[in-house]
Amino acid sequence: MKRLFWLCQAVMLCLFSVTALAASSKPTLTVYTYSSFTSKWGPGPQLTKLFEKDCHCQINWVGLDDGVSVLNRLRLERANTKADAVVGLDTNLMYSAEKLKLVAPHQLNIETDKLAIQWQNKDFIPYDRGQFAFVYSRKKLANPPHSLKDLVENFKGRIIYEDPRTSTPGLGLLLWVKAVYGDKAPQAWAKLAKKTVTVTKSWDDAYGMFLKGEADMVLSYTTDSAYHKIEENNSDYLAAQFSEGHYQQIEVAAVSAYAHHKQLARKFLEFLLTPKAQHIIALNNWMLPVRKDVELPKAFSEIIHPKALMLPAEAVAKNRQNWIRQWRSAVSQ
Repeated sequence: MKRLFWLCQAVMLCLFSVTALAASSKPTLTVYTYSSFTSKWGPGPQLTKLFEKDCHCQINWVGLDDGVSVLNRLRLERANTKADAVVGLDTNLMYSAEKLKLVAPHQLNIETDKLAIQWQNKDFIPYDRGQFAFVYSRKKLANPPHSLKDLVENFKGRIIYEDPRTSTPGLGLLLWVKAVYGDKAPQAWAKLAKKTVTVTKSWDDAYGMFLKGEADMVLSYTTDSAYHKIEENNSDYLAAQFSEGHYQQIEVAAVSAYAHHKQLARKFLEFLLTPKAQHIIALNNWMLPVRKDVELPKAFSEIIHPKALMLPAEAVAKNRQNWIRQWRSAVSQ
């Protein structure tokens, strides 16, 4: 009996060792992104389950505060980075990443005819899109501003927005104000500062404070109303439509220039553009898909669809730090 016991123990140990060896032999794809993407309510967990089923690999998500934080981390780490793929930069940060040689060509044959946007870039692929907006509750605010200038110059309520140094929505607002006000942007920031409750490090912080009632409006996205309607059956939260148009954000993914698993990273980027992945991203990241053939709930068709504003990526990269200095100077007075 003792021999049988030890024989069983030996067999179990062998099976455990084989299983452990098989698991350790799987390559690990390390993906840098922002924290809300990897959260339990974000698209990360579902994308992991779907991708790992076919890739015979493991995904290791590294969640940072925001897309700006992702770029800063890559810039600091350079060749020491553990990132294989990068998810969460946007078109306003693309040029800087390329100029710093932080990303590698994706080498994918993108079916541009299936995209809802025009796209030609050798390094980045788009994976979702949206427009920034100031969101409010119609139960608390009966008469929201109807333009950015109305918000800046006439609105009497309180607002929260994100820091352009650490947050892509914050950077989006910086460019939105620049697109509307041009050289008079510093004066606009000074006026906006008088009604600003706080400037937060990330979107999560800003939206959480807004939901707690600490401001009348928050800088977020036009798709927020779809989220509240689908997830909470709540139609009270709306995005104010501004007559000048709304600044557009296209979020992008790339292969790290220093990736240990470049081919696997390219496979992951290709996966992000599949209809299944696009559907998951839309309903968990609460942005619009970049593919035209993704079916979404009716609430997405009911969001506002304002004119899209965008400054050239090269101009943004060239002037971003100077515009941030102007913002800092204006809001500190």
